[in-house]
Formats: sequence, C-alpha cells, structure tokens
Amino acid sequence: MRVVLLVFVLSCGWLCQTIAATPVMSQSDRQELELLQNALLRSNGVVSKQLEAAHPIYNLDGRWYLSMLGRCSATFKPEELQWQRILFNKPIAGLLSLKVPLQKLGSLATLKSIDYLEIAGKINPNLDKAILDLHADSVHAGIGLPQGYNGQDVLIGVTDWGFDYTHPVFYDTLLQQHRIYAAWDQFKTSGPAPNGYGYGTEYTDTQSLLAAGGDTANIYSYSTHGTHVAGIAGGAGADTPYRGVAFGTQFLFVTFLIDEGAVLDAWQWMYQKALAADKRLVINMSWGLYHFGTLDGTSLLSQAITAFSNLGVVFVNSGGNNGNVNFHLKKTFNNDVLKSRIEFYDYAANPNMWGQSIHAWGEPGQSFSNGIIITNSANVTLVESPFYSTATTVNYIDTFLVVNQDTIFYNISADALHPLNGKPQMRLRVKNTNTSLRVQLKSEANSGTVHYWNVTELTTNVGNWGMAFLAAGTGTTSGDNQNGISEPSCADDVISVAAYATQYATSSGSLVGGALASFSSKGPRYDGAMKPDIAAPGVAITSAISSFTDGNYSSVATTVFNNTNYRYAKFSGTSMASPMVAGVVALMLEANPYLSASQVKEIIMQTARQDNYTGQIPAEGSPLWGAGKINAYAAVQLAVQTLGVLPGSLILEWSVFPNPVQNYLHFTIVELPDFAEIIGLDGKRYWVAIESGKMTVQDLPAGQYYVRLHQNGRIQQAPFIKN
Repeated sequence: MRVVLLVFVLSCGWLCQTIAATPVMSQSDRQELELLQNALLRSNGVVSKQLEAAHPIYNLDGRWYLSMLGRCSATFKPEELQWQRILFNKPIAGLLSLKVPLQKLGSLATLKSIDYLEIAGKINPNLDKAILDLHADSVHAGIGLPQGYNGQDVLIGVTDWGFDYTHPVFYDTLLQQHRIYAAWDQFKTSGPAPNGYGYGTEYTDTQSLLAAGGDTANIYSYSTHGTHVAGIAGGAGADTPYRGVAFGTQFLFVTFLIDEGAVLDAWQWMYQKALAADKRLVINMSWGLYHFGTLDGTSLLSQAITAFSNLGVVFVNSGGNNGNVNFHLKKTFNNDVLKSRIEFYDYAANPNMWGQSIHAWGEPGQSFSNGIIITNSANVTLVESPFYSTATTVNYIDTFLVVNQDTIFYNISADALHPLNGKPQMRLRVKNTNTSLRVQLKSEANSGTVHYWNVTELTTNVGNWGMAFLAAGTGTTSGDNQNGISEPSCADDVISVAAYATQYATSSGSLVGGALASFSSKGPRYDGAMKPDIAAPGVAITSAISSFTDGNYSSVATTVFNNTNYRYAKFSGTSMASPMVAGVVALMLEANPYLSASQVKEIIMQTARQDNYTGQIPAEGSPLWGAGKINAYAAVQLAVQTLGVLPGSLILEWSVFPNPVQNYLHFTIVELPDFAEIIGLDGKRYWVAIESGKMTVQDLPAGQYYVRLHQNGRIQQAPFIKN
C-alpha cells in the first residue's frame, strides 16, 4: 500500500504586501483574499466559472467585483472609496457593504476609511390549519380587540429567491389590488438599478412587476422558495383556503446575490422604502449558514440587525434545520485529544457536492489544533495529517493525502484571535469521494472548550445541512445535536424561530400534531445565550409556488387567474415557521405601529403558550422551543395594550387614573394632544375631550376600552376598564 503525505502552503509573495494589517481582517479572510489574488494572477485576471462559484464574485456592468463587508473608521470619507471605484451603500451604524473591483484588491490596505473588512459569506435557504394553531383567526375576526387586523399598512420584506410577482396570492382578497410595493432583483443586469446601489433591477410599480413576471435564475435555478415563504407570511389565498397570516400587508421582495454584502444592501433598500411609505417594516429571512460569521452574536450582520432594530425594523429568521443530526461536538480539554469520524453527504445525491466543512470556535486566550486521520472501514489508520494550531497557522493550507490511488484533499484557515470576538477559530474543509475510506477529525489542546460543526459544502461555497460526527472505535467520540442555531439567527436582536407540527382536530375530534419538528435546530447559542426565541408551525405547510419554477413539486391545489394555472404545495422547514412569525409581527404592528422592535420581540415571547409538548418552560427559555409556541391572538392583545416607544412616535408624559373608572378618567399630562378618542373592544369609537385634566366616561357601557391620544399624526394609547 502506497501512502503519501504532501503539504503545500500557499505563499502570496508580493501579494501579501498588498494586504497589510490595515484595515483589520480576520486571518481566515486574509488567507482567502490571498488565495483569490493568486488565482487571478495565474489566470491573468480571467474569472473562471470555478472561481466565480467559490467566491462572492459578480459581473456588474462588465466589471468583476468581490463582495465584502466593512466597518467605517473615524476618518471615513466616501470619496476615497469612489476614487477606487468601489461600490458601497449608505453606512448603517458604521457598517456597509462593498463591491470591490478585482483590479483594486491590491489597494485595500491603503484604505483609511475602513478599519475592518471581511469577505461576504455565501448564503443558503432553510427549507390552512396553521392559522388556527397560531390563533390568528381570532385576530382577523377582531374578537375581543378594537377591530380585526390583517397587516394593513405594514410592509413585510422578504429576502429570498424564487418570487412570482404575478401570483394571485400577492393581490388582495378580491383579486383587484396588487400588493407588492416594490421588488429588487439583484441578479438581473438590465436595470434600472435602485438609486445609490448600482446593480440589479428595481421594480416600483405594478405594471413593471407584472411585465417582469418573476425574478431571474441564479445558483438555485428558477426557485420557488421566496414565493412559498411570502405566501405564508401574507398571501391572500386567491380563492383557496391557503391564506397567509397577514393577508392585508404589502410586500418588499429582494432576490439577493448569495452573500452577506447583498443582504446588507437589501435591508438598507427595504428600510428606505419603508421610510418613504411611512410604514412599519418586518423583514423575514428564511436562510442561514454556519461557516460565516461568529455564531455568537458579534458578527457584522448581527451588528447591522441591531442597528436597524434600533430604527424600528423587526427581523425574523429561521433557526435552521439540523435538529435531527448530531453535527456538533463540544470538548473541554485537559491536555488530551478528541477524535471523531466525519460523516460525508452522498456525492451522488448532489452534483455540486464538494465535501465537508468543519468549523471550530474556542475560548479567548486559548488555542487548539486540528487535523485529519484517514482510516479504512475497520477504523485502522492508513495516514494522517499533522496538527495545525490556531496559534501558528498564519497561511492558508491547501494540501492532500494519498492512499494507494485515492487522493483526499483538505484545506485549513485559522485565526488565533478573531477581530470581532477575540476567540480562536479554524475552518477545515475536506474532500473524500472514496466511500471505503473514512475521515476522522483529530483535535488537541491544553485547556479550554472548543465547539465544532460538521456541515456539507458545495462547489458554490454554500451548504447549510449538517452531517454527523460518529464514534469509530475506542477513543473516539460521537456528536450531538446541540448548539445548532445558524447565522444570522444567533443575533441578539433577531427573532429566531423553531418549527413544530401544526396541531389540529380530526373529524373524530382527536387532536393530531403539536410536537417539535425533528429537523428544528436546537440551541442554545454556543456561548450559552438562549436561542431559539419562539416556535411556530413549520411542518407540511401549504402555500403558493412560483409558476416560473423549474422544480418538480406535487401540487395540493391549483387556481386559475388571468388564464394561468397557479399551484400550491406543501413544504416543511424552519423556512416555513419564520414567515408565520413575521406575519404575526405585521398584525401586531398594524394594531400598534409605535412598538419598538425590542417590544415586539418581548411581547411575542411573553405571550407564548405552553402545552404538553413544550412542557413547563423555565424563565430563561428552552433550547428547543424558546419561550414556547407563538400565540398571535395574545400577542396582538398585549400589543394593543402596550405603550409604544418607537423613536419618532408621539412622546407625551401621561397616565390615566383611576383604573377601573366609573365617572371621570383623570390624566396626568404635561402637553395636551391634538385630539383624543376612546375605542371599545367592539371597535366603536367615542370622540371625547380632555377638560381640566379629566375625561367624562360615565355614559360608557361597562367594559374594557382604550384611550388614544393623537398628535402630529402620531398615536399613543392606554387601556382602562369602565365599571
């Protein structure tokens, strides 16, 4: 048997000088940038299909760009970026997306306007009776509420792929008014691009949307994921029972380039549209990944979510679909070694399969070392790599092991101290197409705790489904399914959603469903913070599918509109649970448009319901269910009763007493409003005046009411009970 170990360390020569210590980059990103520059040098600047697939590279108006994220320095000057022909959006909390011309990569080190840079990670999607399970039907009917709510005057933004702009679910319930407010197809090059972004095609009216029909194909071909997701959040049903949660809302759709920078642009564009329309905005994200970001809430995307949340944008994200696979390992070291077999996805099942990606994060002030062992099916070692330490691996390692006629490729990038969280990290990618050979992870450290995730990677540099860590004989360890929340669902200010099977009553009266979906990723976050935040129906959810998709789906219903057949299909995933929650948020924001993003999240968690499936959930939450199952009715009830604190809303220092009241409702108020009204739970309005600090209510029937103050087009309200 011939066993060969060959190791190559990529040395970038003069290129290393072009990527100096300023702006700061993680060692992993610095290594990837050097790898890209070397490849461009060898190809004389020609971008191959393989290079385009492996990196977030795009051809915009005949020029090739690398997508990046950056943080502005204290001396930020837009003209410096413009001089380098770098495309960028308006900074949000000092963060911005960058499209850097490939010819200008060598100039990045000279930028004084940027103090931190990273290459944008590539992104992957997370794939009737649920409305009753949510108790959203009671909200639609307005039972015990001032009125019925359906999301009117709220915008739901959906960042996804596979939108059918013509589908009747995106009209109103009468099939007359089109409800897509605007759309941005970042892949479509014909233009016109949105002002200030310079790429893609923007649609701002019904005529142009219907003329386009749908978005363009991308690496996911002509998908339908976005249509299905949006239909759950706010589809109007179109003469079918499959109506979404907030069927009166309007939509913002962005078909985004498959990377983080494009996502940041999408959020900024949506926020600007919401400001112009003077509407509240909730953004749904049914996608995620494990090998970009930091997975602990410190990533640039997490920081951007916090910044937009502080401006009132509510973010909802699917928690991930890896709950039924032991793709995670946790090891607390004491001068010992961890070994575990890496399970591979089936190469025959996906033509784009590259291999497995092992991402590992340690603790600040510690280091660890990783490598691989190649064994036969009897777990006998044939060859192994050296250990590579986070403390000393400063170059990108791209190498292979040879066993007889078989070659096992692997590469490694690492940081001794990541710039965003101060933790050591390593990403080890390995390719093995011979099923008779097994690959084991080996890891060692003197002390400290390290977390590892085993995720499939495609040739397009995406992939978010986990594969198991397996025990393989004496001294080896199997994985678990804990700490499985992906980016950006791990952000502090996002509402992270788990999935469960809808519970409903059969014709015989038996209750069916209600259990946590087997695929729903489990928390907590690896730093101990509790995730997910809430659970929603996500199993066999019926919604619209795109009439343009080239995928093969079994239809459960079809409707004819404008001489075209439009279909509905059942999908499962936290991708389906997330828009359920986004729809509930839209109902809440219609009921009380002055809630802050943090209030919305707090109300959703506070009003979550528990049952026999969730069990008793402690105050800190559950790593399976978060706060419990979402309760749309209770959430909207509390939203109506809550005094909103959204920046820019009416801020009057006031309170009412006594409560309950019989004759006069007294006010402690510094400034009188423009006018006031009282609203009953039946929706009836009473126009009243505040005179001498009090309001006469003695003629009101007994019951619960809300007093609502109006000033400068803004509203605040408070509940009271009339005896």
